[in-house]
Amino acid sequence: MEEIVLRLQEPLFPSMTDVAVLSVDVSIAMVRVDGKCTANGAACAACKVWSDRVHGSYLRFPADVPSAGRSVVLRLRVRRFTCGNSECARRTFVEQIPGMMRRHGQRTERLRSTLASVCLALAGRAGARLSSVFGVSVSRSTVLRLVDALPEPEVPAPRVVGVDEYATRKGRHYGAVLVDSKPAVLSTY
Repeated sequence: MEEIVLRLQEPLFPSMTDVAVLSVDVSIAMVRVDGKCTANGAACAACKVWSDRVHGSYLRFPADVPSAGRSVVLRLRVRRFTCGNSECARRTFVEQIPGMMRRHGQRTERLRSTLASVCLALAGRAGARLSSVFGVSVSRSTVLRLVDALPEPEVPAPRVVGVDEYATRKGRHYGAVLVDSKPAVLSTY
C-alpha cells in the first residue's frame, strides 16, 4: 500500500515537494486523498518572519479535478504557526502551499483554472451544465464569479477609430459610438 501511495504523489501533486500523500480512499462516487504538508515551517503572511513553532492544526477539504468520473476531495492537514515577531499584528498564521490553492479557497488551482476555462467559453448556465458533466457541481453565479475574477487581457491601442452619432426616440436621446475600425483587406477575384 505504501508503494501505491508513493506512486500517486506525483500525479496528484505535481511539482509540490512539501506535500505528502498519506492515504487514498476510492469509493463508487468519490476519491478521497489524505495529505499533509511536510515543510519545516512557514513565513508569516503579514511580517514575513519565518516560524517553526506549531500552534495547532486543522483539516481543509478542497475539491480537485475529477478523476475517471469520480469527484476528488483532498483531506489536507495544515498547521497553524505562532509568529515569532512580537510586533506583528497576527499572533498565529496558517501555512500556505504555493501552487495548490489560494487563501480561503475551496478549490485547488488546477480545478479553478479548469473551471475558469470552461466558464470563459460558455459562462452562466451553460458553463454550470458543462461543469456538472465533468463531475464538478457549481452554480451559474459561481461560474460568473470565476469569469469576473480573471485578469483583464492586454488590449493593444487602436490605430484608427471611427466615430458615429445617432438619435433615438425621434431626436430626444442622442448617443455616440466609437469603433476600433481596423482597415479591411479586400481581395479581388
